[in-house]
Amino acid sequence: MDDPVLRVQSQLTDRDRTLLSWLYDHGVLTTFHIADALFPSLDFCQRRLRTLYRLRLIARFRPQRADGGSYPYHYLIDQLGAEVVAASRDERPPRRDHARLERRRWTATRTLDHRLGVNKFFTDLAGYARTHPSARLMQWLPESTCQRPGTFAHPDDPALLLAYQPRIRPDGYGVWRDGTDVVPFFLEYDTGTEQLGVLITKLAGYRELFVELGRAWPVLYWLHSAARERNLRARLADLPLPAPLATGARDHAAAGKLSPAGPVWMVAGDGEHRTTLGDLAQLTSNGS
Repeated sequence: MDDPVLRVQSQLTDRDRTLLSWLYDHGVLTTFHIADALFPSLDFCQRRLRTLYRLRLIARFRPQRADGGSYPYHYLIDQLGAEVVAASRDERPPRRDHARLERRRWTATRTLDHRLGVNKFFTDLAGYARTHPSARLMQWLPESTCQRPGTFAHPDDPALLLAYQPRIRPDGYGVWRDGTDVVPFFLEYDTGTEQLGVLITKLAGYRELFVELGRAWPVLYWLHSAARERNLRARLADLPLPAPLATGARDHAAAGKLSPAGPVWMVAGDGEHRTTLGDLAQLTSNGS
């Protein structure tokens, strides 16, 4: 019997496999996210996406703007693409309605803008790495994986950590390398809708995790405006920090055409100097 997964695998490049893996794990990416992260040009990207779409590896939709017109295509994993990813990971095949449920989820959810913002953060890092040979996005995990027991257990950790259930709900976890600096980090993507006190209380969960692990790394608050960043930092100034924290503001980065990899971060408790993501390696601790 002809196996569609085997038939299509020979047509895939390493870049295709990366894209399928991202869509499987992170839900939805726009044409521009994909082009910036993985391709030398938008035209090249669009041609390849059309091919993957015709192969039924990816699906797409285009939301309508309230004031007329439409947004760029938003890409999702299709059923065959999900089966290819599962096979490559030696995992059980996804449910037969996996792709249909994913399409329904992302075309109807009110959290689409938030997810796109989170994913843009990571694809911006990948895009920076694509044009800077010394940099690399080494790992990108979604919120759901961060909450699984044992996700952050080190091979040398006691077995009890495999059963530890983190209380954190980060928007993502990444490992960034820039030259010799390697920075694991958690991302908290702020839309401005939560009270600042809620953002501060989230740090307690990270402290608990870091105590359990015997290691710590930066928690990044990617705030929607520099004004909100100033207000948060003012609130934090008189508080003991339960976890290493750095803040950045999206409007500040956009005004300077800066990537999240660049000098957009301020370490809490360390003045107003902005530093690069790679420089945040100073906030990591392995417990030794």
